[in-house]
Amino acid sequence: MFLSKTEKNPPKNLQQLVTEADKLAWAETDCLSCANCCKTMSPTYTPKDIRRISAHLDMTPAAFKKKWLYQDKREGDWMNVSQPCQFLNLKDNKCSIYEVRPADCAGFPHHDKKKMTDYMHVYKQNVEYCPATYKWVEKIMMLMREEKEVTEQAWPAEKKSLK
Repeated sequence: MFLSKTEKNPPKNLQQLVTEADKLAWAETDCLSCANCCKTMSPTYTPKDIRRISAHLDMTPAAFKKKWLYQDKREGDWMNVSQPCQFLNLKDNKCSIYEVRPADCAGFPHHDKKKMTDYMHVYKQNVEYCPATYKWVEKIMMLMREEKEVTEQAWPAEKKSLK
């Protein structure tokens, strides 16, 4: 609900709050303790990702796609055939191709990918899967509350006269 409300009526300093909240959320998040993104979601593989990863695995791009990927009929995106991701080590939650992983994985959960209001649909999805995104949204809410309290304390007379 918070994300939908913020999307419809974003505060003027939303991007500043997003950046600050991102730092706070990552200070409390360890991706290796979770790896839920790799267990339940698939990245979108770009042609560049496919070339890079297949070369790293000493495969042709066609062989890589045939073995590990399928092409989404609706969007045309290349995605993992199965979950969890074939490159995830389930014992330690580490990626076996981390150095050459897809750009989508490297940027996940995309907190700073675009202006928040332009990418809200992704955050609404990711909040269900990613503890970092959940904490990030909590931190944005906290910062907005704190900002509101400071404003109300600084301008109590104006607030009463507006009623």
